[in-house]
Amino acid sequence: MLLSAGAMLTAAAIAPARAQQATTLEEISVTSVSPIQGRAAAPPAQPPAQLPASLPPIRAAEVLLVVANTFSPVTVVPQERIARDQPRTLGDALFDRPGISASTYAPGAASRPIIRGLDNARVRIQENGIVNGGVSDLGEDHAVPVNPLNSGRIEVIRGPATLRYGSGAIGGVVSAENNQVPTFIPARGITGQVTTGYTTVDNGRTGAASVDAGADGIAVHADGFRTATDSYAIPGGIQRNSATESQGGSVGISAIGDRGFVGLSYSHYDAIYQIPGGEAEEARTRLTPNQDRLLARGEYRPLNGPFEVLRFWAGGSVYRHEEIGIGEDGIEGVQAIFKNREVEARFEAQHVPVFTALGTLTGAVGVQAGRRVLNSQLESFLPPTESRMLAGYLFEELAVGGGLRFQAAGRIEGDRVNSIATLFPNDYLPDGTDPFSYALTRRFAPKSASIGALQDLPYGFVASLNGSYVERAPTGYELFSQGPHDATATFEIGDPTLRLERARTVEISLRRAEGPLRLDATGYYTRYTGFIYKRDTGNRCDDDFASCGSGDELRQVVYSQANATFYGAEIGAQLDLLPVGDGWAGIEAQYDFVRAQFDDGSYVPRIPPHRLGGGAFVRANGWFARINLLHAFDHTEIAPFETVTPGWNDLRAELAYTQALDPAVYGATEVTLGLQGRNLLDDDIRNSASFKKDEILLPGRNLRLFLTARF
Repeated sequence: MLLSAGAMLTAAAIAPARAQQATTLEEISVTSVSPIQGRAAAPPAQPPAQLPASLPPIRAAEVLLVVANTFSPVTVVPQERIARDQPRTLGDALFDRPGISASTYAPGAASRPIIRGLDNARVRIQENGIVNGGVSDLGEDHAVPVNPLNSGRIEVIRGPATLRYGSGAIGGVVSAENNQVPTFIPARGITGQVTTGYTTVDNGRTGAASVDAGADGIAVHADGFRTATDSYAIPGGIQRNSATESQGGSVGISAIGDRGFVGLSYSHYDAIYQIPGGEAEEARTRLTPNQDRLLARGEYRPLNGPFEVLRFWAGGSVYRHEEIGIGEDGIEGVQAIFKNREVEARFEAQHVPVFTALGTLTGAVGVQAGRRVLNSQLESFLPPTESRMLAGYLFEELAVGGGLRFQAAGRIEGDRVNSIATLFPNDYLPDGTDPFSYALTRRFAPKSASIGALQDLPYGFVASLNGSYVERAPTGYELFSQGPHDATATFEIGDPTLRLERARTVEISLRRAEGPLRLDATGYYTRYTGFIYKRDTGNRCDDDFASCGSGDELRQVVYSQANATFYGAEIGAQLDLLPVGDGWAGIEAQYDFVRAQFDDGSYVPRIPPHRLGGGAFVRANGWFARINLLHAFDHTEIAPFETVTPGWNDLRAELAYTQALDPAVYGATEVTLGLQGRNLLDDDIRNSASFKKDEILLPGRNLRLFLTARF
């Protein structure tokens, strides 16, 4: 139910062995047995050879499933898949996963994940358990200051498990996990990975490296990355003003003992990227995100007492970016500046198992606190805004026997947001007087709860049924936005009177993690009361409110509330058909859709299309080959002022070979060389979930050559 550090350490230590598994492809992830472990599972100072005998055996290909949260479906992108795909954003890494899309505002640079049609304030993005600290939720043109190249894995958590992280995770949590704060000491004293690649569609160059080392109870970590691309090719031409560049890295150190660990890391990220399409392209708009981040983590396992594991996460970041381009005066310069200072801390206490007449009760209680200060300057749309949060949460699981587990969770939160509110006319058109502005503090107390049941079925299947009630407090930008945002070509107006957003969800799943058939199928239904969304009024503005109704540069969007219903499904399956060498040849398929509608019959804006995909794979004797076609249907369920998005086909193929090596001779334990093709049909791909879908195409035919060495 909650992450066990023993399981996390096991995963980190034996990750290189996953590439040798021939029977399981890593993309399928299912609800697993609860990873909560007793005191016997103290975190090791060495890899699995020194693990306590009481830990259950874990197949390497299943490790990431074991560390996943058992409350709800978890999509996992493991390290070897990241090394092959070499995504430049979290949106790129997850775009084709069932139930997940991306904003693709600036492909390869600014692309946030969209989960079940939900984005921004409803999708929390974090790194190693702490919020990422950027302003990507504030505008689709803003990059997430997390580069996935050095991630050990990327997890997407949906459903009731998100109560662990906050009301801002009502749609899901995207978590980039790595070893920046070291949690293990390598068996040989040092281990690491180097990866590089080249893409033809944008002359893309990629390089990343990470190393972990340690001895005598001290572990250290270092990593770094650098990427660069030219403007990418599209069918019949070039998508102008779409070049990108990013770089960064981290260092960390931990003290690891028999009963736990404590560590600290520092990371830096900076980039420059262009915004393609429309006014941004004409103004040669580009953004320059820069972030410094500190992170601390620790865990202690007492020998006795009511709690068997105590854990904490704490971190803070300072973020800034400038939006540079040609202004109204025809002179190029800085048009807007965004700053974000953010801190967050979380503490959890996992209690000892309680043996009751009904079964064994395991669980944890936690507290979380955070503070965020947003500041924007020049032609920005948000006045200085401060947000504070303090919350407590509880998770419990009751194993009653016969493979049946009941689970419950609850969270209560206090949120305070203060800034400058502005009252606009009801029709959002100027009436000859200046809108009235005043200082305002809003306080909210969202409360959330969930309950569910999981049942083990024959042949390794697991069925689950979850119900949840989740409240979300409006964010600062939903309440207080009041001006032009040139990079997104919008004039954004918040509503300082917004109420809590409430969601009631029922979710049913059937999953199987091992054997010749792997399956992950989930259906869900969510009823929203007071769903907050960006509503296009149809008015057009220039750079001030007085121009609204007579301007023509910016779309006027207003944060509004209405009741809405979301329902959908996501299905992924793989089937081994024929033994080949030490592995298998098989087939795979996926399907996902989300339907989102307001009570008046109109559709929620920017919803992903129905998608259907399938293909074949071979994994044997170090070889991995795959061909897959993902088809998106025409998206016709559109909101007012939206246009129909035509369907598309993305044909992909891959061939890779992994060779084990003698580190004494070559200095590396294995090397993987591969070639991957994307959009091989060179189809016109427009993303219906993107603000930019009518202005830009996603990249055309692309070949990626990649090389990864592990030592």
